[in-house]
Formats: sequence, C-alpha cells, structure tokens
Amino acid sequence: MKRIELACIVDDDSIYVFGLKKLIEMHDFCDNMLVFRNGEEAIKYLEPVITKSESLPDVILLDINMPVMDGWDFMEEFIKLKPMMAKEVLVYMVSSSIHDEDVQRAKSYSDVSGYVIKPVTLADLKTIFTPQ
Repeated sequence: MKRIELACIVDDDSIYVFGLKKLIEMHDFCDNMLVFRNGEEAIKYLEPVITKSESLPDVILLDINMPVMDGWDFMEEFIKLKPMMAKEVLVYMVSSSIHDEDVQRAKSYSDVSGYVIKPVTLADLKTIFTPQ
C-alpha cells in the first residue's frame, strides 16, 4: 500500500481546519498537508504543478460552501485540469449539509470519491487515508 504523501484541505472554517489537521497529525495519516480557504486558492496551487506528481496532492478534502469559489465551482475547474494531472487525485466532498440534493450532486461527479458529513470522524479519516 502506498502512503499518502500530501493531502489538501479546502475549507474556510479555521476552527474546523485546526481540529481536522490535529486529528490527521495525531494519527499520522499523511506526510504533509496544505490548507486553502476556498476553491480558487486550491486551483491556483494546482494549475502550475499539474504535471509534477510529487507536488500534486493524493487526497483533497473539499468543503461545499465557501466564499470566492465554492466546492461545486472547484469541481468544474478540477474536471478541466484532471486529464493533464501526472497522477490520480482523490476528492472527497466534506460538508455539514445533510441535504439529499447535495449528496446526490456530489455523487453525480465521477471524480468525487465520497461524501463525508461533518464532523469528520476518525473512522472517516481511516477510510479516506487508507490507500486502495
């Protein structure tokens, strides 16, 4: 099994991000983490490193509701970039929304690996960070 080297958290809630980072660090799920406050920041990071597999994240934990560029808009841009990516990047939608419309919309993206409802649990992280 390949270890997760780089994970990205794309979320504007600083308290949630702090707790999630601590949980990931405590259980040594990955080597490095990047945090972006919105989808636009994450896309701006991805665009120049798209062909460098060591710079691309293995996993992206993507919130839906964010300012500037939300999770849905991020996915539209991500889909355009994906064919040029040097490796597979797994995207998990992470949201406090329990609305069936959001869950179904996330499932409609073949590039979304899963939908996780906040708060993220240790069991959720084990599923996400255990490479297939």
